[in-house]
Amino acid sequence: MKRVSVRTSPIHGKGVFALLALSAGERIFEYKGLVTTWREATRYYARREDTGHTFLFGLSNGRVIDGGRGGNGARWLNHACAANCEAVEEAGRVYIEATRIIKPGEELFIDYALEVPPKARSDAFRDYACRCGTRRCRGSMLSLP
Repeated sequence: MKRVSVRTSPIHGKGVFALLALSAGERIFEYKGLVTTWREATRYYARREDTGHTFLFGLSNGRVIDGGRGGNGARWLNHACAANCEAVEEAGRVYIEATRIIKPGEELFIDYALEVPPKARSDAFRDYACRCGTRRCRGSMLSLP
């Protein structure tokens, strides 16, 4: 039985929503896509007109999963500072797991914790403004310094 659905999000664009109750610690799905290098992914997105929208998920081995190429619904997970899901990397694969009980109809979120070079931080803070609206919102999708 299908556990999640992609549809319009009140936070931003599309989002992923629970169709059934999900338990804390439950593995929901894998973040899929083309595994490539950051250099190749950067080149690919530089050639596109919509440069502000990517589906890149960095791996600990220095490679990246491009959910925009061969990806699944996990690419539509939105950011929230008080996320209800987390990404877990195992053997070069990324799985999304619930960090608490999620009710049917609730949107699933991860904390993007994006990183940018220190010199670009002030511009990036504006470019990566958070829209989650939670009480613990830090105002940015960037990781804390």
